[in-house]
Amino acid sequence: MADTESQPSRSRDLDKLLLRPGNLVGPNFEPGPQLRADLQEYARVLVVGAGGLGCELLKDLALSGFKNLEVIDMDRIEVSNLNRQFLFRLQDVGKPKADVAAKRVMERVSGVNIIPHFSRIEDKDLDFYNDFNIIALGLDSIEARSYINAVACSFLEYDSDDNPREETIKPMVDGGTEGFKGHARVIIPGVTPCFECTIWLFPPQEKFPLCTLAETPRTAAHCIEYAHLIKWDEVRSGKTFDPDDPEHMKWVYEEAVKRAELFGIPGVTYSLTQGVVKNIIPAIASTNAIISAACALETLKIASGCSKTLSNYLTYNGVEGLHTKVTEFVKDKDCLVCGPGVLIELDPSTTLQKFINLLEDHPKLLLSKASVTHRGNNLYMQAPPVLEEMTRSNLSLPLFGLMGKIPMDIVHVTGTTRKNDKKTSSLRKLRVVFKGVDGVIDMDTAGGA
Repeated sequence: MADTESQPSRSRDLDKLLLRPGNLVGPNFEPGPQLRADLQEYARVLVVGAGGLGCELLKDLALSGFKNLEVIDMDRIEVSNLNRQFLFRLQDVGKPKADVAAKRVMERVSGVNIIPHFSRIEDKDLDFYNDFNIIALGLDSIEARSYINAVACSFLEYDSDDNPREETIKPMVDGGTEGFKGHARVIIPGVTPCFECTIWLFPPQEKFPLCTLAETPRTAAHCIEYAHLIKWDEVRSGKTFDPDDPEHMKWVYEEAVKRAELFGIPGVTYSLTQGVVKNIIPAIASTNAIISAACALETLKIASGCSKTLSNYLTYNGVEGLHTKVTEFVKDKDCLVCGPGVLIELDPSTTLQKFINLLEDHPKLLLSKASVTHRGNNLYMQAPPVLEEMTRSNLSLPLFGLMGKIPMDIVHVTGTTRKNDKKTSSLRKLRVVFKGVDGVIDMDTAGGA
């Protein structure tokens, strides 16, 4: 048997990046064993999502030298996940994804410690997210990305010249896949564009006119949506359609087949029916692996400075051959999420309740049912009920006093906004200025809202 000391180290490729200098390294990069040790001991990374991309991310980060990882996901494992979410087995169906993913990676990668969280991302407070050096996203939802982006940007502070304070920057690495296509991006709040700055990159969901579905269907998707949106209500009036109920999905599929045969339209399958009804684009395991590798590498770059980071959006297309492209998008200086904050001028006598009411009518916010925090303190929380009861007495008190009688400061508000007739949870940063108090800036020169 060969001497174990002659065997190549599992970290030999990582050592090539961390133990020697290079021409493309970051300005604070100091190669050596201490950097590798610090990366393992101090770097804390949160992986958001434990699905197809999240499983790959968790594995790649563990193999890249990160020892302190946590993962959060609200879903349980389904049979349909097993073809691409490689950490899961048949016996795991019904178990929380985060729990099983963490367990499997720790079984295979020695020394790594992964803490799972079977939870909605909205159920964690800001302090939870603030404990991490980097947040890596493996999500399939625009709403979830937007929420985490707002959380990370909420920690951002600006100096008097509106330059971001480096110590308050919470870097994010975001990945996404759709079939044979994917993207990886680096978000440095206050420096690069945040998710909200480039929300236009995500096209609106395709919708079909009901008249087309009812009278002149042309595609298999038209037939499926006819069975889902029209036929279901005609035949099963009063019964709510449940996309996760196999019997309901089978009924829609069978009705769609009948519709397709009537108009001579091919292509209706059960898997396509699921995809159309649930707005699912089939996931490809190889795409997840490629995008995860890019995200893990960018996470390592941010944590160690071993190379310059991606600038700042990589797209991958494997539909015909292999094509990658990097585009440098520009930060929106007026962004409501990663900018210095929406400036609001208030009278010192304004109560917390009146302030919350003002948020509903503010043209830049339109936030309803808002919860308010200031420097980590809960001024008022809509939920859970126990916190609502504890903070309810603050509603009648002046916000100025609750904020410590500071002439101008940052508050964070979480509430509900409506976009495209859909309610979403939003977190916003506000710069609150009190009129007539010593030390208040000139509103005319500050661009007050």
